[in-house]
Amino acid sequence: MNAMTNMRTLVLNADMQPLSYAPLSIWSWQSALVAVLQDRVIEVRTYEDVVVHSATQAFEVPSVIALKRYRKRKNVSFTRYNVFLRDEFRCQYCGEQFDIRDLTFDHVVPRSKNGGSNWHNIATCCGADNLRKANRTPEQAGMKLRRKPYEPTAHELDAAARRLPYPRERLHQTWMDFLYWDTELEG
Repeated sequence: MNAMTNMRTLVLNADMQPLSYAPLSIWSWQSALVAVLQDRVIEVRTYEDVVVHSATQAFEVPSVIALKRYRKRKNVSFTRYNVFLRDEFRCQYCGEQFDIRDLTFDHVVPRSKNGGSNWHNIATCCGADNLRKANRTPEQAGMKLRRKPYEPTAHELDAAARRLPYPRERLHQTWMDFLYWDTELEG
């Protein structure tokens, strides 16, 4: 397989922070190169010793780009992953952290009791606690939520994503100055 197949480009906002941490804002190197050539973004860093050729020119491949205009993030999408991320992959009843495969949703007010599927009624739950709670409210089941469900901001989800371990092998060294994971500032 071609080594360039898995190459990606980190996308920063105009303030030099990632557009998002959840998920990490990454484009294909091809899309990033086109954006650079169209002068829609600023090329911040390139991959060392990686060059692609057209019929008449050679181009360095961008590893980090930045938008020219600041893009304000709006509302966060209500998705399975974002609910789990908001709750930091912890069951909101027992407090244990689980792998995403071992988590489910809990309708705090069950659907059969007119509970909706929205930010304010869905909590991350492990399978055992979901079975124990069954088709009841937490009060009826004698269970207590660790934190009431809420709609997070993009900033809150990004903060939660930064606290999660991320496989270092998936982060290129040219990205590290812009991610600030596992670093402490010296005073």
